[in-house]
Amino acid sequence: MSEKKDNLKIIAEIGVNHNGSIKLAKKLVDVAKKAGADYVKFQLYKTENLVQRKTKNLKYQIKNTKKNIGQFALLKKLEINENFIIKIKNYCKSKKINFLCSPFDTESLSLLIKLKVFNIKIASGEINNYLLLKTIGKKAKKIFLSTGMSSLKEVDQALKILKFNGAKTKNIFILHCHSDYPTSLENVNLRAMTTMKKKLKVDVGYSDHTKGIETGIAAVALGARVIEKHITLNKKMSGPDHKASMEPKKFYEFVKLLKNSQTLLGSYEKKPTRIEKKNIKLIRKSISAKKNILKGERFSSKNITCKRPEGGLSPMLWKRVIGKRSKFNFKIDEFIKI
Repeated sequence: MSEKKDNLKIIAEIGVNHNGSIKLAKKLVDVAKKAGADYVKFQLYKTENLVQRKTKNLKYQIKNTKKNIGQFALLKKLEINENFIIKIKNYCKSKKINFLCSPFDTESLSLLIKLKVFNIKIASGEINNYLLLKTIGKKAKKIFLSTGMSSLKEVDQALKILKFNGAKTKNIFILHCHSDYPTSLENVNLRAMTTMKKKLKVDVGYSDHTKGIETGIAAVALGARVIEKHITLNKKMSGPDHKASMEPKKFYEFVKLLKNSQTLLGSYEKKPTRIEKKNIKLIRKSISAKKNILKGERFSSKNITCKRPEGGLSPMLWKRVIGKRSKFNFKIDEFIKI
């Protein structure tokens, strides 16, 4: 799918909210398409390559699933295979929405490349995964790098690895985010996004894990070129990310507001619009007779004023007019001539 350079890109993050079901995954793709999102994003990993068997659950995982079975068991249940990726990638193509995927290990990345998936999202936890960054830099055509839990120095290091291995700056988007689900407003820190844009000289965006819609809109106002948001069919569904995700009706509203926000930003040039140019003549004023004026009278604030419409002398010429003698007779409201 073609994209204009300045268009806001919206990623509907399905992640693991498919719960291992291709049917559910397709329904979520439909939601993203209906909303007007540009990408749907999935996660691909081999659990054995991702996490040690005794790794503990994160607090939000325990809270959202009400289970403490360890990361290995939790992630294994949500793991998808090559057949799943092929089916959902083809479904996205049929729906004319871009397919995006986050690989969490080199084996998964190799599979994506084999399947000609070159739109790659790098998860926050992989920002220091040298081997993954190196291969993505070589192979990916469009790269979205999440930066949760990272310092500016770490983001810069990852960016340099991507670029050293062939990635072009114009194809890289750095996404500010906070790695907690959901993210509280006091932890959003959107100014960090603008810092990365300024310091790293790269397009930026925001991966939104907050509950509401205001953070994404504020990010667009600050210059975000990409907004990512988790979606679900129902927050009450079983799984670690559903509770921090947005349901369809709210996501439709969210995307509409994001696009409206992008539209209202306009350009950096300050000039009258086409509509304003039509309104100028009726809204701006001219130097006009305040009362009837006889030829030879001196102009003063007692006999001239500024009134709509435009068409006579500009009020900016006031100092040139005051004190001069009138060369003509003027009736009240007539434009003054000198």
